[in-house]
Amino acid sequence: MSDPTTALVEEATRRSGLIWLALPDLPQPRAAWHLWHDGAAYVVTGGIEQPLPGLPEAERVTVTVRSKDKGGRIVSWVAAVSEAKPHSEEWEAVVPLLAKERLNAPDGEAQTERWADEAYVMRLTPTGEVVEAPGEMPADYAAVRPVPSPATSAGRPPFMVGGRRRPSDR
Repeated sequence: MSDPTTALVEEATRRSGLIWLALPDLPQPRAAWHLWHDGAAYVVTGGIEQPLPGLPEAERVTVTVRSKDKGGRIVSWVAAVSEAKPHSEEWEAVVPLLAKERLNAPDGEAQTERWADEAYVMRLTPTGEVVEAPGEMPADYAAVRPVPSPATSAGRPPFMVGGRRRPSDR
């Protein structure tokens, strides 16, 4: 990668709290929280953690980074995928940092042991290939559609005694 491109990938990925991964055999990218450390993005998947099917078996994935401010796409880059093996030197360096970033962990301090038993900590290392960069977005760019879900809206708002409906609620 050229220096400006390397800097763009690193800075955009470091600042963004969310990345989108184009995983094998999925029709659309999946959102994932991550941590940028030592020149790579790290994600946790498996068990009760974020579902990223096919990531542990993948050799390469496309990572799309969004703007933390506006939410728009900044850059898409290709990553080499590897696993940080439990209790390896890499694991010991990155897992405590990931654990601090994990919001609402159900088991607190024990989450790192749970990750060692039932999850994967995956390293996404930039290969140098940038698929999209600022000013190079395709003309047919479209937003990523939400993953299909059985969830529905709650329906009508509840009746409130003495409350008046606003025009937008009718």
